Formats: sequence, C-alpha cells, structure tokens
Amino acid sequence: MTCPAAHDPLAVPLGGPRFQTDPIELYREMRRDHGAVAPVVLDGGVPAWLVLGYRELHQVTSDPVLFSRDSDLWNQWDRIPADWPLLPMIGRKQPSILYTVGERHRERAAVISDALESVDPFELKGHAERFADELIDALCGKGRCDIVAEYAMLLPLRVLARIYGFSDEQGPGLVTAMNDMINGREGALDGQRHLGGSMYALLAAKQADPGPDVASRMLANTAGFTMDEVAQDLMVMMAAGHQPTADWIGNSLRLMLTDDRFAASLAGGRHSVGEAMNEVLWEDTPTQNVAGRWASRDTNLGGRRIGRGDLVLLGLAAANADPHVRTDAGALTGGNNAFFSFGHGEHRCPFPAQEVAEVIARTGIEVLLDRLPDVDLAVPASALARRPSPWLRGLNELPVTYTPTPALGATR
Repeated sequence: MTCPAAHDPLAVPLGGPRFQTDPIELYREMRRDHGAVAPVVLDGGVPAWLVLGYRELHQVTSDPVLFSRDSDLWNQWDRIPADWPLLPMIGRKQPSILYTVGERHRERAAVISDALESVDPFELKGHAERFADELIDALCGKGRCDIVAEYAMLLPLRVLARIYGFSDEQGPGLVTAMNDMINGREGALDGQRHLGGSMYALLAAKQADPGPDVASRMLANTAGFTMDEVAQDLMVMMAAGHQPTADWIGNSLRLMLTDDRFAASLAGGRHSVGEAMNEVLWEDTPTQNVAGRWASRDTNLGGRRIGRGDLVLLGLAAANADPHVRTDAGALTGGNNAFFSFGHGEHRCPFPAQEVAEVIARTGIEVLLDRLPDVDLAVPASALARRPSPWLRGLNELPVTYTPTPALGATR
C-alpha cells in the first residue's frame, strides 16, 4: 500500500534551514496550507504525516491500538534502503521499549519508572551540583566559553551515568561516546559501540554485585526481562535523558540571556529559572518532532484520510503553539504544564524520568548562575544558530563572557 501523502505535490520536506531558523512560522504556514495534519517527505522521498494540531496529537497519543508504536506495520519498508540515514531513529525489529506495544510495554515502562522513582532526589541534586561545579571549575578562569559544548553537553550524562551505576571515572568516556553518536559524524559508530559495550559490562558487573543504582534495580525486576532488553532500555533512557536535557539547559540559558523579562535571574533571582525552563518547554522545546506512530487500519485524522501502515509523526512543537488552544501565544505560560514536550499517553516519557531531567537541568542552570553571576552573551543574539535537525532543537553553540573567577567548586 502507498501512503496517500506520497501523492500530495504540496508535501513539505521534513528538513531544511527553516526548521532551525523559523520553525514557528513554518508550522503556521503548514497549518494554514494543510490543516492539523500535514503531508511531509522524509529523506529519500519517503512520505509521512506530521500532526500539527494539539487536539489531533492528543487523539493519536491516547490511542496506542489505532496509532501503534509497532514499526513493523509501516507500509514503506520495501522502499527503505539499508543505509537510510533515519534508520537509527525509525528502526525495525528493535528489542527496546520504544517499539514494544501492549502489556509487554506497560510492564517494561513500570520497571523503568520503579527504578527511577527509587533515585533519592537529594542525592540526585547532590550529584548534579558536584558535576556542575567540576565542569565550571574547568572553565571559570578563562573569562569566555561555549556553554553548550563545555557545559550543557557534558552535564546530563555525567549525572545519569552516576545514578545508573557507572563509576565517576567512566563518565567522561560515556559523554564523549554519546555525543559522537548523536552528532552522527565519523565517530558515531565507535560511540555507539562504546556505549553498548559499556552498558553490557555494567549489567554483568551489577548482576554479580548489585548496588543502590538504577541498573541493579532493573535487573532485580520479576517480569522476566532478558539482559538484552534491560541493556537496550538503559541505552534508550540514557540517550533520551541526555540530549533533550542538554538542550533544555542551553535553550533556557539562551532565553535568560536574551530576554529582559529574565534579567533578574542573572542577579540571583532563582524563581525566574523555573519560569524560563517552563517557557522553553512551550516555545522552544528541545524535542521538536518525534517518529512515530503507525496506523493499524484506515482511519481519519484532522480531516485527512490516513491509510493502514502510514507513518504518523508527532509534531510536539507545532502542537504546543496551536492557536486553537493557545489563543494568546505571546503570554507567559507560568505554571501551565499542558505542553506536549514529554509526549503523552502510554509512550510518553515516564514521569520519574521527567523529574530527573528537571532536577539536572535546573541545578545545572542555578549552579552556573551562582558561579558566574555576570555571564553575558559574547555575540549578538541574532548570531546564535541551531543544529540542523527537524527532530531536536538545540544550539550549535552559546558563546558567553564573564569575569574570571577561581576554581572553588570543591569547597562549596
């Protein structure tokens, strides 16, 4: 069967510079031209649907039977080459929780949630503060740095590695491997192998000598999961917990450094840190689009005829800005948490994982502002560029200046 979106001459390529430079206006134009569900084209001319509407996205994520996470349903597999660049994101026959459905998925999600809920929040914050201080000690004397490369892209995985059960000495190597894998350049495969080998070695060690960590708790579950399943889920958790949290830190700091409403935070007003983080989840969410769901039968969605096996992409950023639910898009979002930034429904980011990410991001921002209180942009705000991805929205770099200070993080 052929996806109906393949026959639409107005289908929008899911890529290009506008996803970095002006996504809000791009989604507005797509909504104007196509409605709440737009035909899009992926790399290689592969068709799909992008859900732009808030209500429609709620409908898709609330019905895991009609809109399944089982990628075997896809009606385009016969035209997907072995070297298709999106295979790491839209895989087939993968043993991770991402593509598990039904009761087995609910069991795996419960194991992950239980393991993360057991993380002591005070210990978590302590680890985040310690690693944040360590990273700032390495840059505070320079007077100038790139907050993204030298801080935000290093902190989340260091903390996650620690609570998962890795030693502190293994942390930097895992950070390098993960960032190489995410960047998708020449070191991507080596990074993936390092991460996978490290995870299996960790699980073998914890099986022999359990500890008070996430890996040991997942191994101790009674649902009968294999070592491969636990390893795959831990790697998914690390990847999903690292990059979006790093971008949450970077995007929030960009907002606070470029928007006068948050100037008080730079002088120690911590209440504004949470406000900036919340606004980013509405207006500049790190996870912009998600692949995906597959229709288990012919259906209608947002006035579109969706065929059996069609790929449906979740437009989280577009739904967050839907004018049908955001009648005053310029207003501060305050404590409103009805955003889609962590997904929705059975396959959303587990609530304990969201809480872990929030503690890491908020602590990272607060420690930075405490240690470098006069931090300021080193370039015009208009010069800040985004990474070329329609999936994750983050900065290439965030150059800042500040008064050089001594490396006193260990004494805090």
